[in-house]
Amino acid sequence: MSSGPRCLVCAQPCLSPRLLPCLHSLCARCLRRLGPLGEPGRAAVTAAASRSVLCPVCDAEVALPPGGVGQLTPDYLALSRGGAAAGCDLCADGAAVRRCLTCEADLCLFCCQAHRRQKKTASHAVTELENSKDCSQAEKPCFCPSHPAERLRLFCEQCDQPVCRDCVVDGHRQHPYDFIGNVIHRHGDALRELLKSTQQRMGTLEGVLNQIDEVGSAVRGRMEAVAAEICLFASGYVKAIEEHRDRLLKQLEDLKVQKENLLHLRKAQLQQLLLDMRTGVDFTERLLTSGSDLEILITKGVVASRLAKLNSVAYNTHPSVEDRIQFFPQERAGQCRGYELFGTILNKVVDPARCTLLGEDLHSTRQNQLTGFTLLCSDTTGEQMGRGGETVQVTITHKDKRDCAVKPTVCDNGDGTYHISYSPEEPGLYAVCVYVKGQHVKVGTKAVATDTKVILAAPTGHAVDK
Repeated sequence: MSSGPRCLVCAQPCLSPRLLPCLHSLCARCLRRLGPLGEPGRAAVTAAASRSVLCPVCDAEVALPPGGVGQLTPDYLALSRGGAAAGCDLCADGAAVRRCLTCEADLCLFCCQAHRRQKKTASHAVTELENSKDCSQAEKPCFCPSHPAERLRLFCEQCDQPVCRDCVVDGHRQHPYDFIGNVIHRHGDALRELLKSTQQRMGTLEGVLNQIDEVGSAVRGRMEAVAAEICLFASGYVKAIEEHRDRLLKQLEDLKVQKENLLHLRKAQLQQLLLDMRTGVDFTERLLTSGSDLEILITKGVVASRLAKLNSVAYNTHPSVEDRIQFFPQERAGQCRGYELFGTILNKVVDPARCTLLGEDLHSTRQNQLTGFTLLCSDTTGEQMGRGGETVQVTITHKDKRDCAVKPTVCDNGDGTYHISYSPEEPGLYAVCVYVKGQHVKVGTKAVATDTKVILAAPTGHAVDK
């Protein structure tokens, strides 16, 4: 028995192994020690109340069934690989030491004694477990946990679980059911399709991880190019310029570390997702190739839930980081040792959420009169960009006449501000939308809405009340 599968946590032979929703199998001893969110030394009943634990193998937070760890799906696949320390088929708690040849059930010492005291089973032939000639889990019948004397031969379609004849009469009376042999093909095929989809996503995920390595190489190459440019610029100066150069290189190195750390974090997250997928795929493949029909049906619920959850995780298939790092040799950089210094590194990125629109003409104007307002672009810290070059798009349309649009003019002032001018030809209500990098810009003062700005236009010489 010691040559069989061992628990991934305690490394001891698996005793009554059960599956966590992440598809890692734990023995009964480790399950009893599993506390809330994986805390050791707490009773399993406390874990049942918390409804979630941390898997001690992959550190994933997994939800427990309503009954707690005791209601986790048994890992029949681990037992079927041979040599595993099987649990008692009646109490599912103690280790099996004997086998009833009449019932074809493995019994712990306590249940064996009870088996012999009952009139109904007193005449059954019981032998030592190691003397049993046929202990194969694939051939050994599984008994109903609610009716230990009945074998699981039927499958309840409504409850999506194997049941026995007494279950059908008792709690599943009005539920549609069928024999396991009649439904295994349909459920097995569905699980195979889910497996195929997960395998395809694994291939895509591996490709994304390769792209991250390529992006990291490109970022490092860009950093090296900027460093060479900085060194070339600073080579003509003496100590003051050399100190300035060193400061610039340190600043650039900090940016490099920052961006590489971001890439490393994304890579680690995707690697963990890939590892979880591999675990799910490996287990599912073993289940479909080595498990019996009953084992597939018993386990397929937790397996399908895990694979579906992994498949629902979203990730960017084109990973990148902001690489708009530029060196401006003509920018003033203050003084050092009495010398006026030039050359700065700019890493500002415009944040559309922090850009604002300013000007009273956002709200009213006159027909055929040229007017306008100002767009102020800021970075992620709320500081004005201080330079132009951003992609700004403006649309102005009549609210009642869709074919009546005003063509605005956008003037880049080169300091992070843009002047938008327009002249409405028709009176009425207009909608103005301003986009920076394809995202809506909010109004700074007297805002009407986040993504829609209202203008009131009237015939020449007549203003309209708001």
